[in-house]
Amino acid sequence: MALINPKKKEVQVKLVYYGPGRGGKTTNLEYIYAKFKNRIKGNLTTIKTYGDRTLFFDFMPLDIGIIRGYNIKMQFYTVPGQVKYNATRRLVLRGVDGIVFVADSMALRRKMNIVSLKDLQDNLTTFDKSIFKIPLVLQYNKRDLADQGIPLLTRETLDNDLNRQLKVPSFEASAITGDNVVETMKKAISLTVASLEKKLELKG
Repeated sequence: MALINPKKKEVQVKLVYYGPGRGGKTTNLEYIYAKFKNRIKGNLTTIKTYGDRTLFFDFMPLDIGIIRGYNIKMQFYTVPGQVKYNATRRLVLRGVDGIVFVADSMALRRKMNIVSLKDLQDNLTTFDKSIFKIPLVLQYNKRDLADQGIPLLTRETLDNDLNRQLKVPSFEASAITGDNVVETMKKAISLTVASLEKKLELKG
């Protein structure tokens, strides 16, 4: 959960970008970092490995202002998508407040999206969290590849595969071009901060 410091009137909120390997999680954060660099304190840290661009996480604090008298600081993380890094994914999810699930729109990645979402659900359960209760936004990434003639899953297929039961906000996007990247982030932040407001009230 968010780290609330009543003395400093500060809340650190953890937002995790989750999804299959090479689906665009790191590219999302790179785009956000470049666009909001003047508002970000600290560096974007990326650890690249063979077959997957992120081994541990990207860390990016983003100060989003004051809510109910508390200074809200966002920390952005990504998880490695490859199956063999499941222990690391679970570790990064510890204390998560909100999630962006980045799905790969390429038709050949359909099964990987479904497996990754189930993996997210299972890993959240280890921390007594429910995928149905945590603030969650779906992003259907790589929509720009349609221009290159690459077969993509339709919006309807992606919704049916991933959002039929969750019924959470979803965006068609391209992390490369930036299309709907900021919109995805803003929706995730708004849902996450709204879910923390009662906790802040309790802290007084």
